[in-house]
Amino acid sequence: MFATIVLCSEGFPKTVVLGLFTRLGPAACRLDQPDLSIDTQQNFLTRQNLGFAQQKTAERMIFARKLFVTILACVTLSVLMVGGCANPTPVTPATEMKFAGKFPIRIVCTTGMVADLVSQVGGKQVEVTALMGAGVDPHLYKASPGDARLLQSADMIVYSGLHLEGKMTDLFERLAQQKPTFAVTAGMEHQRLLSNEAGVHDPHVWFDVELWSTGASVVRDRLAEFDPEHADLYRERCSNYQQELAKLHAETKEALATIPPEQRVMVTAHDAFRYFGRAYEVDVRGIQGISTESEAGVKQVNDLVNFLIEQRVKAVFVETSVSDQNVKSLVEGCGAQGHLLKIGGELYSDAMGTAGTPEGTYAGMIRHNVSTIVSALK
Repeated sequence: MFATIVLCSEGFPKTVVLGLFTRLGPAACRLDQPDLSIDTQQNFLTRQNLGFAQQKTAERMIFARKLFVTILACVTLSVLMVGGCANPTPVTPATEMKFAGKFPIRIVCTTGMVADLVSQVGGKQVEVTALMGAGVDPHLYKASPGDARLLQSADMIVYSGLHLEGKMTDLFERLAQQKPTFAVTAGMEHQRLLSNEAGVHDPHVWFDVELWSTGASVVRDRLAEFDPEHADLYRERCSNYQQELAKLHAETKEALATIPPEQRVMVTAHDAFRYFGRAYEVDVRGIQGISTESEAGVKQVNDLVNFLIEQRVKAVFVETSVSDQNVKSLVEGCGAQGHLLKIGGELYSDAMGTAGTPEGTYAGMIRHNVSTIVSALK
């Protein structure tokens, strides 16, 4: 009889754990192929439940041998994914947990922007690790076995939210039952969030510097709850950093205002800059939607080509974490109709620059983007 059914989410390692028998030990475990349909899995499990007592010893031995080729990391991911599915012994809710370990607090973040925010508020009391480095697209990111180990060993997990991290969102919601796990966008006012035609919130909030600044307050409060001993330090750092961001917000507005309004048109690979456009009065257009999972259609590309020609736009922009193919198609389409369109430069959108460079910080990323846009469009 099965004690637990474990199904690894798609996108994790190819070996799929179908079931773990605790009653009969390792001989009662069966591994199947990752492309096995859910219906087939369920039929298999049903047959085992009904007829396991009659299974031959030789079959059980085969099952046992298959168990030992299971990749350990896949088991780790499985445990993370199904945490809370059973009926665990009552424990202290994660939101009420207090840090009782050795400093620094180990915090795993998803994107570089989130990691930078947590580092600014946490200071030397925290050790921050980002899962997604330079050039990584969070919309398409899939957790690796190494990520599973990091998440399991972390004292706290912080992610961006609004489904930026795609399929990892369900994992974070489960981990929130085990340890402090939260989104920096959780405290942002609903009326300040943008949505697409389907009512899905746009997750690219960091491009409105003033709005992103409110995420620092969320980090401050959660750190202060988890580590009350250093609450005053978190509050002080948060206040100082928010003052820096207020200056960056004003600096960004001033720089973009130097572009004549009729030339303040910005077209990029995907629709990541809507918050930027609203905050700094720029007409922004994306070839793909707010997620790079959506594909751009021929009509959408042709419509943008016509728009660029009509508006006499001089430049479009590629992104470091998204393919430049669609942007090049715009340049070629405009050229075919006699309009000279250039690629104005590379912008950081869903990922910051390489760690250790100016663009490897949130403020440095924003300043790079603003400088590139102004130089190309002014």
